[in-house]
Amino acid sequence: MSKKELSRRDFLKGAAGAAGVAAIGMLAGCGSKDPDPTPTPTPDAPKGIYTPGTYTSKAQGAVSTVLVTMTFSADAITDVVLDVSGETASIGQAAAEELKNALMEKQSAEIDAVGGATLTSKAVMEAANKCIQQAKGEIPVEVITSGSAENGPADWLGTEPEVANVDETWDTDFLIVGAGNGGMCAGAYAAKHGVKFRIIEKGTGSARVRSWYGAIDSEDALALGEKPVDRAALRNELKRYSSGKCNLRTFETWITESADMHKFIKDCYAQYAPDAEVAVTVGDEAVWPDTQGFFFPIQEHNWGGTKMNRHAMFQQIIEEEGGVSIDFNTSLVKLEKTGNKVTGVIAQNTETGKYIRINAAKGVLIATGGYPFNPQMMEALDPVGTAVVTSNVAWPTDTGDGIKAGVWAGAAMQKEAAPMLFDRGIVAPGINAGYMTTSTGDKVFPGTEGQFNLGTQPFLKVNRRGERFTNESGTYDQMSYSAFNQPGGVYASIFDSSMPEDVKRFHTIGCSAQTRKGPERQLQKFEEGKNLDQNGRQIAFVADTLEELADKLGFTGKDKETFLATCARYNELYDKQNDEDFGKPAYRLSPLKTAPFYGFWLGAALLTTEQGLLIDEKARVVDETDRAPIEGLFATGDATGGFFVNNYPCVLPGIAMGRTMTFAIKAVKVANGLEG
Repeated sequence: MSKKELSRRDFLKGAAGAAGVAAIGMLAGCGSKDPDPTPTPTPDAPKGIYTPGTYTSKAQGAVSTVLVTMTFSADAITDVVLDVSGETASIGQAAAEELKNALMEKQSAEIDAVGGATLTSKAVMEAANKCIQQAKGEIPVEVITSGSAENGPADWLGTEPEVANVDETWDTDFLIVGAGNGGMCAGAYAAKHGVKFRIIEKGTGSARVRSWYGAIDSEDALALGEKPVDRAALRNELKRYSSGKCNLRTFETWITESADMHKFIKDCYAQYAPDAEVAVTVGDEAVWPDTQGFFFPIQEHNWGGTKMNRHAMFQQIIEEEGGVSIDFNTSLVKLEKTGNKVTGVIAQNTETGKYIRINAAKGVLIATGGYPFNPQMMEALDPVGTAVVTSNVAWPTDTGDGIKAGVWAGAAMQKEAAPMLFDRGIVAPGINAGYMTTSTGDKVFPGTEGQFNLGTQPFLKVNRRGERFTNESGTYDQMSYSAFNQPGGVYASIFDSSMPEDVKRFHTIGCSAQTRKGPERQLQKFEEGKNLDQNGRQIAFVADTLEELADKLGFTGKDKETFLATCARYNELYDKQNDEDFGKPAYRLSPLKTAPFYGFWLGAALLTTEQGLLIDEKARVVDETDRAPIEGLFATGDATGGFFVNNYPCVLPGIAMGRTMTFAIKAVKVANGLEG
């Protein structure tokens, strides 16, 4: 296999840390300031110095190409159009209006970055600066053509890069790659146990913190009177869900050691945020309907009552007890090996472009997340999941870097996809699931909103022909996969004004329970003009009649007739309290009789992928040939495989995060000789 020199442009493309710094309520404090995002400004132009016209330029943003088009009179910028459609909806896209207004007000590219959208802001400023230079005749006019993906999906892995010159060398005992939920937990545990370590993170700050996690038989669950979990039933449930393809030995590590993981976090909160309180989901709240045969033993732990989120707490421990400053803006390029032993990594400072050799005497932990923001990997490795996704709510730096580096180093990778799909990807009528291509050639999912929680409720679901096509009562992923065989990969959810009573009776669990705890707030989103996507299109509809609702949802002709007949049939099934068509439990049927009526279109919201490097029960990455541990290489979280196969078992809320932090701690213990 040939090798190639890694250019800075190639490496940085799609690897944005824009996700970083201060995304609203989503990030821990990063402990380091963003570099000055402002490019060298073009001096304000004297009167009459512009050549009137419209100029366009582009620059690499957080996860996509940003396009800036500016119109000039002889002495002023008269219009600005930003195309940030490939950026993360809640971050880069959300910053567009503020950036546009700033460019118009300042009449130059010397503007402030929008907090939380640093790299998108930098790209806008860079492209705007080039537009100004074109208008002043300082550089040639740039011709922008519609692009296309550089490589097809089959080339997702590429070749391991060669780095001819290393600019500096660092030495440590244990290197953690990634400052997400796994990496931050590993860093805090290492700090508290005297390990010499470093953390590198390609983003400008730590990834989004998930405050809840699953743990089995924790001291807090038992204190609430919860009986110890039937562990045999739990093992069998995951085996069944994965069609027997999971590694039950890794599952056993989570079962037996997650309570200790919880105790570690609890002790950290007691020291750094004693006002924090943990709520444990147990008892009736955690009961899945027996009629569908799911086993739901999980005890979900959710911390609240404090302003210090878990990442902020972990970072304080890392800095104060470990004496370590997280190296942000530092990306993994490749692993280094001597024989079969991983001895460290080559990394790159994404601001300076300099390469760094990091020697790790006792091991490297890959905690870089999955690949949901890598279109090539998504299309090649998960074509079915990709086809039903409308909204990407993953973390933008999750582009599969650690997975690719591990495979280059000889690691085995799970062969089947296991995405976390939530049935909440709301879109406007007429929008298809799957990738769309922007004007700059970037592939993005069309939904511009986050997770629309109400989508999970088991109301009537119909396809574009107005037909009901499945039993709507199931796990998040099952509803999403059901849409694969439907037109456009999307479906509409329909209900009436009895919704508040319906959702309480449905008693969905996990994060979907948010709807039944505040149904009236959900209904407020359907008021005309209240729920618009980033393009100003209405995405949630309310009507006085089902016929009017059909019109708003875009049904016409025969499809509209079928839709109305389907609603009538659904009312018959509700009256009978017997779903003769698809077998949904009677208590999850609902009427369509009392105005107003509500509806919206959905696909899947992609949270992350769970298809990564295969590990053993000690968090050690195994090789492709013999499934033997690769010395010095560990992995955790979404960068790993073998734990979830086919999909994420949504009947076990919190298990993914519980698994991530349990194996993060396990890796630190095993690599540094801390096991008893």
